[in-house]
Amino acid sequence: MSVDGKAVAAIDARGLTKRFGEVQAVAGVDFTVDAGEVFGFLGPNGAGKTTTINMLIGLARLDAGTIRIAGIDCSKNPKAAQHLIGVIPDDSNLYPELTGFENLCFCGALYGMTKAARETRARELLERFGLAEAAPRKFAGYSRGMKRKLTIAAGIMHSPSILFLDEPTTGIDVASARQIRQLIAQLNTGGTTIFLTTHYIEEAERLCRRIAFIVNGRLVRTDRVETLMEQVHGQHIVVFTLEGAGPRLATKVATAFPDLAVEPHAGGRLQVASTATVRVSPLLRFFEEQGVEVMEARKVQPSLEDVFIRVTGIETTVMQREKERKPMGAGV
Repeated sequence: MSVDGKAVAAIDARGLTKRFGEVQAVAGVDFTVDAGEVFGFLGPNGAGKTTTINMLIGLARLDAGTIRIAGIDCSKNPKAAQHLIGVIPDDSNLYPELTGFENLCFCGALYGMTKAARETRARELLERFGLAEAAPRKFAGYSRGMKRKLTIAAGIMHSPSILFLDEPTTGIDVASARQIRQLIAQLNTGGTTIFLTTHYIEEAERLCRRIAFIVNGRLVRTDRVETLMEQVHGQHIVVFTLEGAGPRLATKVATAFPDLAVEPHAGGRLQVASTATVRVSPLLRFFEEQGVEVMEARKVQPSLEDVFIRVTGIETTVMQREKERKPMGAGV
């Protein structure tokens, strides 16, 4: 993106701060999103993701800090860059009594599109998203995957250059999630800048160029995916699924095998990692001596999930459980 011939960031956030009563939801957050990139924003429920997005899109006023969208200062006028952005909330904001086609046309009207332009664009998007046959049906009768796709279509009716996607594949079937990830990649290939929140780490690893980790309202790390992955490059990891493991087992394993990095995971799993090949036999004997039954021992490739756990100290399974418990539309 450029202003007066000078390159500017799609999003430039400095010192973002927001408090709700005694709760410091966001505390001095700084980041930039380059034009044309997919930027991932990851953290557990209550970390400040939703509040940050709401400040960026003008739904929440800043207590302190500045926001520039494509060079436009939105700090004092949150709506100044509304014509440049599209917003896909984590819960649909479309009307159940309207058809798919009517919903898209209504959204187009909100953005000031002419009747002819919005009807042409609506048909184009319904075809592109595989919803042409469902166009005359009421939105209330759509499946969750179809609702998610139409919600994304509504968010790009006006062809925004910057798109905010909040948990785009939560709660939908695998096939629909795959289609939506493909649509996100296609939008980005077409030049759309995407700000993405997700609790699916593998989704962020697949789609994003850079990722920011936020915990308790503060950014703890922002970097390119390949740079983050260098932290676990060359590691050998084995995950054991155990039965009868006590709460101190991880400590006992770490004491008995000081060359291994040991991390307890949810569901009776224990991860061990080393820069050398992990010898499984001594570990199996140790577990047997401790009266612990090994249900499975599986070698895994290091992933962004391992980096996330190392940087934040939070298991991704915790993030997913929190998201499943979170009421629709809730969040900090």
